[in-house]
Amino acid sequence: MKDQNTQDSLAPQPAYLDDHDVGNYIGGQMVLSASGRTQPVYNPSLGKIARRLVLSTEEDVQTAVASARAAAPVWANTAPLRRARVLQRFLRLMEEHTDELAAIITAEHGKVFTDAKGEVARGIDVIEFACGIPQLLKGDYTEQIANGIDNWTMRQPLGVVAGITPFNFPCMVPCWMFPVALAAGNAFILKPSERDPSASLLMARLLKEAGLPDGVFNVVQGDKTVVDALLAHPDVAAISFVGSTPIAHYIYERGAHFGKRVQALGGAKNHMIVMPDADIDRTVDALVGAAYGSAGERCMAISVAVLVGSAGEKILPALVERTKSLKIKDGMHLDAEMGPVVTREALERIENYIQLGVEQGAELVVDGRGYKVSDREDGFYIGGTLFDKVTPEMRIYKEEIFGPVLACVHVDDLGQAVDLINAHEFGNGVSCFTSDGHTAREFARRIQVGMVGVNVPIPVPMAWHGFGGWKRSLFGDMHAYGEEGVRFYTKQKSVMQRWPENIDKGNEFIMPTM
Repeated sequence: MKDQNTQDSLAPQPAYLDDHDVGNYIGGQMVLSASGRTQPVYNPSLGKIARRLVLSTEEDVQTAVASARAAAPVWANTAPLRRARVLQRFLRLMEEHTDELAAIITAEHGKVFTDAKGEVARGIDVIEFACGIPQLLKGDYTEQIANGIDNWTMRQPLGVVAGITPFNFPCMVPCWMFPVALAAGNAFILKPSERDPSASLLMARLLKEAGLPDGVFNVVQGDKTVVDALLAHPDVAAISFVGSTPIAHYIYERGAHFGKRVQALGGAKNHMIVMPDADIDRTVDALVGAAYGSAGERCMAISVAVLVGSAGEKILPALVERTKSLKIKDGMHLDAEMGPVVTREALERIENYIQLGVEQGAELVVDGRGYKVSDREDGFYIGGTLFDKVTPEMRIYKEEIFGPVLACVHVDDLGQAVDLINAHEFGNGVSCFTSDGHTAREFARRIQVGMVGVNVPIPVPMAWHGFGGWKRSLFGDMHAYGEEGVRFYTKQKSVMQRWPENIDKGNEFIMPTM
């Protein structure tokens, strides 16, 4: 396939990017590792190397942790309101630099510029939530809990914490972590994806401009060497991770081995139930956007449509037509609906899954393989792909493809749909499109999935609610951001107090009681 047209209306080019080597941000300044190891950073639309990432060593991690450890006590002792004011200034700077950040994301990830701006906006939401940290850190107080004794709780920072983030949201997912961690009084080390590392450095620069003390926020670029060094370092108290399930499980187990608090969000296979009474046009729009937005490279993308009863015959013709008419082009075009995938390896993996679906008997209704964009023939492009007659035994149903591939499964009723979804190993996100309130209520109550949408295709919770799935989509027991995020980055201390005139004379050898 080949694209239909080009569009002169383009997003602003990212001034922050050039052909420089990409390095670390430690102690308030940009530094390059002396490792000598590098990895290419591609422009996915062109399929060409744009710059090189200098991969860090264990010694670089040691330096970053030492910088964070030195800065942490003063930052922790800073009044929460003053920490919040730094984040308020950072929030304003993020708003001012939204277009620049979005252009960087599009240049390195490939997602369309309008989607990248939406990513930045959702990251800003969490920053705004973190600005309320004086309220969020308030403890409980009980007067006269026993004779002459008062009891209260407080939440205090952990010290040095780290975040390991994926390529698909180089701005939003880090913002799930570091604003809350910083607001709570911690020093933070970010290990971004090697594939699109530059957004993290712009955010580091903006934090410094906002008044964050040097050393409180650090960025260490790298691969597994950096991850393992962070996991093993005794001064790193907690690790947040978002990525694939195998790596999430590894992070969780290794972190636990080293006695760390770990929050590891893994993979997904998100379903959308379509009931016969669903509005066809709205449902097709929702499915196409949720399945093919960001080229399907979202952990909340809908990759399975569960068509109930007669819903299939109603919705499939429109779904096929809309899939075929996707505007796929360089993401800097403002009318683009889908851009390239992030790497050639990702493209090959997705195409292999499509072939596997064909071999296992699924009906390939729309084949996105071989898609080319004018003047971007080397770009990592693939068209929207649609399968019908998919069954639960097929690998394209069971496994996370992480690309623009939508599988349609047919069932007889809501009960079968719920049972099908509940049997899957992942439990990240799910949605149901219906016009019936009773159906919606039963679906929401019975489904065994962490994030649920009713006529909402991608039910990513807002900043004050927290993000996290169930089953093998989450390792650890606390969700990202929201109030659970505050709890993750703090430890509770309980204080009981009484004064000498209330203390009885003599030794006490029994458990204190009221």
